[in-house]
Amino acid sequence: MQLVKLIYEVTKSFPDDERFGLISQMRRAAVSIPSNIAEGAARQTKKESIQFYSIARGSLSELDTQIQLCGDLGFLSNTQAADVSEHVEKVGALLNGLIRFKKSGP
Repeated sequence: MQLVKLIYEVTKSFPDDERFGLISQMRRAAVSIPSNIAEGAARQTKKESIQFYSIARGSLSELDTQIQLCGDLGFLSNTQAADVSEHVEKVGALLNGLIRFKKSGP
């Protein structure tokens, strides 16, 4: 959820002509991460849960690519890009741990 808030905050300063482009894509990808984790947690089977956690991981990867692109385009300062990337890495590590745990459990 902190990553989603961060993405909303940093995209506020993006050019207006990106409102329906990168801003929208990045916000949707960011919101998709905790949404899919929540849906996976509510599923009845391990296989279903892992599927939704994997979708969340895909959204995280999509967001990571968009962050790199925004840095290259100059929409994010080096400090902002590094801060957001650090959050992405942390969420990725937690998500990978959750998937490993779910795969190894009953």
